[in-house]
Amino acid sequence: MAEPIRVVVTGAAGQIAYSLLYGIAKGDVFGKDQPLILVLLDIPPMYPVMEGVVMELQDCALPLLREVIATDKVEEAFKDIDVAILVGSMPRKEGMERKDLLKANVAIFKSQGSALDKFAKKTVKVLVVGNPANTNCLIASKSAPSIPKENFSCLTRLDHNRASSQVAMRCGVSSNSVKNVIIWGNHSSTQYPDVHHAKVNVGGAEKAAYDAVKNDAWLRGDFISTVQQRGAAVIKARKLSSAMSAAKAICDHMHDIWFGTKEGEFISMGVYAGGNSYGIPEDLIYSFPVQIKNKTWKVVDGLPINDFSRAKMDATAAELVEERDTALNFLSQ
Repeated sequence: MAEPIRVVVTGAAGQIAYSLLYGIAKGDVFGKDQPLILVLLDIPPMYPVMEGVVMELQDCALPLLREVIATDKVEEAFKDIDVAILVGSMPRKEGMERKDLLKANVAIFKSQGSALDKFAKKTVKVLVVGNPANTNCLIASKSAPSIPKENFSCLTRLDHNRASSQVAMRCGVSSNSVKNVIIWGNHSSTQYPDVHHAKVNVGGAEKAAYDAVKNDAWLRGDFISTVQQRGAAVIKARKLSSAMSAAKAICDHMHDIWFGTKEGEFISMGVYAGGNSYGIPEDLIYSFPVQIKNKTWKVVDGLPINDFSRAKMDATAAELVEERDTALNFLSQ
């Protein structure tokens, strides 16, 4: 058996974590022969709830799970960590301005970033899920200068999975028959779900998504808005935000970092935009199509971008620049 890896999940008393922790602990993410130590972090008022989650994880009697630790102290949670999944963030409350939300989250991710910098392994892989995920990820990275920027990513896999699923349902195929959809930009309603480079396997033959769907108006209209607004639609229906699907997307994202993407396929991840070939401003965490090998991602270069796509890619970048500037202003205060 391999040495156990240490994985921390923040917001561990919340509903995403409740779906996520079991998936990690039973080996869906890091493999069926990788033992682990799970560290649960949340704010002090949530500590009793976390204790209940610890009991349940123990009661699952999972062979890979060597130890479960619950804590409300970042220095304890991030010590010698191999993987950090930052789910906890300040949720938007009714009547809250977007900049108030940013300000609260800058404080959280500055402190978590500096704790990672001080206590985590320098090889730690950090996934930011808590919203606004792209900007929170940028702040955490800037607050952890000794950890390579490439080790930080934010979750747009849920949007990616939503897009794949919409195309699959439209074509009457299973979701694994759809590959290479792209989410560009921010994990917000300005994100751009792009299927110009996607392929659909229909009856054993691989077709371009536009040829498989045969409805350009839908692909340029309702398809995009459905994916962009899906989170809000789930909240409206459940009165709670996406949890099961978010947890599944986190597992997919981390699994691909750990084991790599399949040959000829790419997935979507929010990553550092430095040196990208798509004209996206450099100092952002922006969702790109990436391929992963040896735990290292690389943006897929050279995809042709038409005017329709260009405008949407630039619009979501503009929102991220504005978010970043507001956040950096708070960071320097």
